[in-house]
Amino acid sequence: MTSVARQLGRSPVYAQNVVATSHPLATAAGIEALRAGGNAIDAAIAAAITLTVVEPTGNGVGGDTLAQIWTGDRLYGLNASGRSPKAWTPERFAHIPQMPKRGWDSVTVPGAVSAWVALSDRWGQLPFAQLFKEAIRHAEEGFAIAPHVAYWWRFYAPKTAPTVGHWQRNPELAQSLRQIADSHGEAFYRGDLAQQAIAAAQAAGGSQTLADWAEHQVEWVEPFSVSYSGAEVWALPPNSQGMITLIALELLKRWHGPESASESGANQHRLLEVVRAALDLGYRELGDLAWMPLTPAELLDSKRLDRLAATLKPTTAAIYRPQVTPTGGTVYLCTADAQGRMVSLIQSNYQGFGARVEVPGTGLTFNNRGACFVLTPEHPNQVGPQKRPFHTLTPGFLTRNGQALAAFGIMGGPLQSQAQVQLLHRLLDRGENVQAAIEAPRWEAQSHGRVRIEPGFPATTYASLTRRGHRLERLTEPRLGGGQIIWRQPQGYVAASDPRKDGQASGF
Repeated sequence: MTSVARQLGRSPVYAQNVVATSHPLATAAGIEALRAGGNAIDAAIAAAITLTVVEPTGNGVGGDTLAQIWTGDRLYGLNASGRSPKAWTPERFAHIPQMPKRGWDSVTVPGAVSAWVALSDRWGQLPFAQLFKEAIRHAEEGFAIAPHVAYWWRFYAPKTAPTVGHWQRNPELAQSLRQIADSHGEAFYRGDLAQQAIAAAQAAGGSQTLADWAEHQVEWVEPFSVSYSGAEVWALPPNSQGMITLIALELLKRWHGPESASESGANQHRLLEVVRAALDLGYRELGDLAWMPLTPAELLDSKRLDRLAATLKPTTAAIYRPQVTPTGGTVYLCTADAQGRMVSLIQSNYQGFGARVEVPGTGLTFNNRGACFVLTPEHPNQVGPQKRPFHTLTPGFLTRNGQALAAFGIMGGPLQSQAQVQLLHRLLDRGENVQAAIEAPRWEAQSHGRVRIEPGFPATTYASLTRRGHRLERLTEPRLGGGQIIWRQPQGYVAASDPRKDGQASGF
């Protein structure tokens, strides 16, 4: 397969129990958990574990997980991103111009395993070890490499990339997953796997210690929301970039001028400008919440946003100072069950295979999330000990009149909040159905005023954006991100999966 382009036009799935993930085998694992008597939380965990095996280009056991969970009567937030080692002082990195992108000096304490444990302990109905069944089977017996996995494997690691359909086995990873399952996660943070990982890190000059890993804990957080177009849009607080979504939507509400067709240059400029303003604010102010001078409430202050909205112009692209924006490699999934529970979950090693470090005999890959820190003194996201870096992961959720409406998310590093705004505009302002909205063409604003834009917009839109000062990079195929969504119906749900990935929505 030389291209990931495909004919768009999947059908949405209607059912009372649904799972939508970025890989069919992960979706199948979630469905199996539901049929075995589990709930939406069990399904999400089983799917997330399976994704570490079948989509290693987007996530791994050594990555991070963030989630929003609707339990039937209220929404909970889970931040299972890891902190930096105690030894990561600013002085440790003072001799280099930016944070390392690879190696152990880019690895923060992995949070994914702790997320699976915490979710299962709090709401799971199935035994924890049972949720590993499909992941272990695929790692042990093998599975066929899916087209988009093959594409991104070539992109991130061309020398080792398998071809589409190649039968892939990872028995060492199967054994590691079995240890994690049998020990309820203890092997990964305090047992044999932790000791092997720390030994490998220290042998390679890394500063990770057993104490760094053993002290890791998830954080239950209160999601933040803004009202938009008849719904409440929810995001996790920093260090997640979810605040960027909320800021952009608040700016969009303040945009003064006539409405225009969704695909028009005027409308896409409007969306671009609120997103670029929110990104600029976010990359200046966001980081670990404990080190931020502005609180989330202050970032959403009406007067602050009024002033910012007043600077946006309907005919001219604003100019911002260049920002170093992260890239990404991520998986997103959502689940829902007949009892009304819903999960929005996102998981990542960060950049493809992450830090590219090895722990012999384990099959594990580890995040390079430390690359998201900056070295700028006094910046909220400046590297420091036991600190969470600014995080691209942002699972989305919607409510209406105090009830769950939708779980949604789009993977892709800094694209995530940008794509969420575009998706929500189509869903809430334009009333598009979930499958059409998630398949629609997108753009991604980058530094220096550049905009990567997919095919599918009218020719006049590209010309209109260029006249307004946007520097367009026109892509030849739809490949920005990839997402899933589950929308609550009067009875049951409708679910959609993005053709930009190998994913699938399924239900019963």
